[in-house]
Amino acid sequence: MSSTLAAPASTAGETRYKVLAAISLSHFLNDLLQSLIVAIYPLLKGNYDLNFTQIGLLTLTYQITASLLQPVVGWYTDRHPKPFSLVIGMGSTLTGLLLLSHAPTFPLLLLGAAVVGVGSSIFHPESSRVARMASGGRHGLAQSIFQVGGNGGTAMGPLLAAAIVLPYGQGSLAWFAIIALIAMAVLFRVGQWYQHQQRSQKHRVAPPDNGLSRRRIALTLGVLLLLITSKYFYLASLTSYYTFYLMEHFGLGVQSAQLHLFIFLFAVAAGTVLGGPIGDRIGRKQVIWFSILGVAPFTLLLPHANLLWTSVLSFIIGFILASAFSAIVVYAQELIPGKVGTVSGLFFGFAFGIAGVGAAVLGHLADHYGIRYVYELCAWLPLAGVITVFLPNLRSPRVR
Repeated sequence: MSSTLAAPASTAGETRYKVLAAISLSHFLNDLLQSLIVAIYPLLKGNYDLNFTQIGLLTLTYQITASLLQPVVGWYTDRHPKPFSLVIGMGSTLTGLLLLSHAPTFPLLLLGAAVVGVGSSIFHPESSRVARMASGGRHGLAQSIFQVGGNGGTAMGPLLAAAIVLPYGQGSLAWFAIIALIAMAVLFRVGQWYQHQQRSQKHRVAPPDNGLSRRRIALTLGVLLLLITSKYFYLASLTSYYTFYLMEHFGLGVQSAQLHLFIFLFAVAAGTVLGGPIGDRIGRKQVIWFSILGVAPFTLLLPHANLLWTSVLSFIIGFILASAFSAIVVYAQELIPGKVGTVSGLFFGFAFGIAGVGAAVLGHLADHYGIRYVYELCAWLPLAGVITVFLPNLRSPRVR
């Protein structure tokens, strides 16, 4: 990596693309490693004779660990920035993967998932802060570049699981320690740049007030969290159970189902690219409207489609729905200026947590009513996007 990464702070209007590329690459590697947990569910289900409820509990353990700690980490680092905490977070992910690769019992699987969740809770708030610091005012673009790395890593997880872990067994998870070490090296250089930024911004100007009352801010946060709930409950149905749905409903094999999951996750990564920069131009609220409510017709069709149209619809759903999160996070950062870590930790953490709750609830429903029922029920969730009407229009300075 170029030594310019660790150069002193950039000017206010300069977008530091090298830093954004580095943090996006780190997000790619981090989420690739974490997505392996979900990608190897069919293998774990057979190795440990798990039911869908236990699969949901595994996801819940990972997601809740990450979600509960992320707001705390963000709140703390708003007051006491820790540039090299990103390296520590990746080290926790590495430890969790090694534990998962050799866990002899289901409780140790849960422990490994929890340790990976701790790594995520440290990584996301601080890396989101780095993206905003490097944005040069183009906050939506920076958030999209950062998040597309994570979504790309999540999409690659099933492919690597199908190519490496499924053929060579659970122990091959340990091979991914190499990826974690590479990520730690990249994050160390990012930490050096972050440290230079902190030294050069000792006398920071107080962020502008957006003019909203505390009550209005609290209500707006509630609307945003409800929108996150709708989005991530639906995403949980696809990320955790889509392979099982394809295998049961269409008779696909494990590797073929993993390929279809990759197509969906690739669409999520592609859609993420658009949400931030479009929000910079036309406003975050408009992007949130389209990406959540606009996906409803496609989710309603999905449970009734054949295999070809299931693949097409899942791609469209992933592409449209993914654009929401960048817009929501930046909207929330503008809603509560000066609290980047707290806001990022709250929304990343809540997203992880609600996805974990969704996976557990939907797994229980799948055990009792069947996997197709899950998709027929979840199809109605995007209609919650209509509550976007309650979001105030925030005005941000235009980026030259």
